Amino acid sequence: MNRLALVILFFLPLALLAQEKDFSATTNQANVVTKSQANISPGSDESSSAESGVGTAITTNSEATAPQQPSAKPTQSATTTSEPTPKIPGSMVGYVDDPIVSNQIRIRFDDAFEDRFPDRSEFFYAKCSCYRLLNTLPGLMQSYDPNAPGPGTAIPKAINFQQLYFNVEYAPVRRFSFFADVPIRWLQPQGFISVMGVGLIPPGATAFGNQAGISDVMAGFKVAAIASEDTYVTFQFKSYFPSGDASEGLGTNHYSIEPSVLLYQKLSHRFTLEGQVGDWHPIGGSAGVPVTSSEGFAGDVFFYGIGPSYRLYSRNRVGITPVLELFGWHVVSGFQTNPNAPPNAANEVGGLNIVNLKIGLRIGFGFHNSIYAGFGQALTHDDWYKHIVRLEYRYTF
Repeated sequence: MNRLALVILFFLPLALLAQEKDFSATTNQANVVTKSQANISPGSDESSSAESGVGTAITTNSEATAPQQPSAKPTQSATTTSEPTPKIPGSMVGYVDDPIVSNQIRIRFDDAFEDRFPDRSEFFYAKCSCYRLLNTLPGLMQSYDPNAPGPGTAIPKAINFQQLYFNVEYAPVRRFSFFADVPIRWLQPQGFISVMGVGLIPPGATAFGNQAGISDVMAGFKVAAIASEDTYVTFQFKSYFPSGDASEGLGTNHYSIEPSVLLYQKLSHRFTLEGQVGDWHPIGGSAGVPVTSSEGFAGDVFFYGIGPSYRLYSRNRVGITPVLELFGWHVVSGFQTNPNAPPNAANEVGGLNIVNLKIGLRIGFGFHNSIYAGFGQALTHDDWYKHIVRLEYRYTF
């Protein structure tokens, strides 16, 4: 929780700085309006309009008795100099990917608890190194893998982890953008099992301690097939690069790609629906179980999510929007290290389903800023983690 407090302290000055920038821009616009009003000649149409909109005019006796002169050429109304409110306030969801193509900078922090199968389909991190020890156990040579790249050689009971993401998206045109995401991961094993399977103790198994460092970097692009005031239908493509050290649990040790389709649909002035469907596909990865299996340890993961939101409050450039998200994963193929079964059995995970419920709140302020805070809870027995807390700051420009 100390890291959570540090992240909150990190977000706060960024938010205040962005808000100050917005306020300064608004102040400068007001100064321009004041100067334009001061330069309008008395008796003109613009002067009368400005006086009625701003305050009571101060006139002299000579001005009051002077004959009216023909109005000068109309100038641009002062009210048009203020920055317009964006037609789309931005994505409200916190877990479903943002369907809107835009320029933005996003900083996100996750704190997750009790990941019992961190090497499942090599989706979070690489195959457990405990498979390197199986040549010493009778009958398990077929599962022996001297190249298993994961952390340690002991099997963790569960993993707690935190991740800090730095994401930048740039849209050179309205319907297309590209982005990159650099994550930093902290990992804390929650104890280790002493028995692998039924009475099998891998000799020489070594535990591993807390780890920290850069995880797998991601980059990709978005293309909006439909981009209107009320609707966005967007194709998104992500690529993951094995930049994290797999031996410390910081990465998967393989490339992967993730195509998906995103939806933003404004249903009313306050109610919005967003969604996502896609597939995470590994490229390469570790050998399966047994190592002669035609199926690798890494496997495809199909995922889907839906997130309705309701704008509860919107006034004075501040918006408060509760968000409810349902996010699911269908593990199509792959393996996991199951501490409750021998390593040559009960490790296939094809057909496994995971569903999470996410509850959050997004607060927008100014024309460009928003903060999201949310909590996620696993609804199924199978899960990636039991609980997750997410904080996010987003600046759109």
